Amino acid sequence: MTALQIADIIGIICFTASGFLIAVHYNLDILGIVISSFLTALGGGMIRDTIANKTPYIFIDTLPVILVIATVLVSLVFKLHKIADFEGKIAFIISDAIGLVSFAITGSIIAIENDFNFVGVLILAFLTAVGGGTIRDILINRVPSILVSEFYGTVAIIVGLGMYILQLFEQRNIFNITVLFILGVLLRLLAYYKKWSLPKL
Repeated sequence: MTALQIADIIGIICFTASGFLIAVHYNLDILGIVISSFLTALGGGMIRDTIANKTPYIFIDTLPVILVIATVLVSLVFKLHKIADFEGKIAFIISDAIGLVSFAITGSIIAIENDFNFVGVLILAFLTAVGGGTIRDILINRVPSILVSEFYGTVAIIVGLGMYILQLFEQRNIFNITVLFILGVLLRLLAYYKKWSLPKL
């Protein structure tokens, strides 16, 4: 299994859980919960593949759909929807951070494999990481996380930069990507708890 596949699987599972919990929090019906889960988990990947001129992953492989459905079912079985103040829970914050960094890595890998330049790598890392969640938030009339959350989209850009540097020095291997993944998640968690944010005008 390649680094791209591993990162994609991790991202899909974590963002499905995020989409599920947010949908429940906003009292959406069953269809709304499913749509929110699918959009959060797969929306960014569809944007990524479209920009890279590829057939979206979910249209040629059943694994992403199976992962989303399985994650929703597991969330229901363990009654995650009954958790109060879920967005402040450490499990949700870690899950969201893992999904963010995983998808930033997959976006970077696709960009690099398609010979995108420096800007292209950063943009695809960013769009893959935040695209699905942004579409979901717009649909449920919620201010997108990238506009209000501390250092959220910035982490995706930093991870994309890290991937570009690894490629530049020909050090893009599973070990270095794993290290970058861990550092990215830790950076997101640190930014959340320290309430870091970019300067405002």
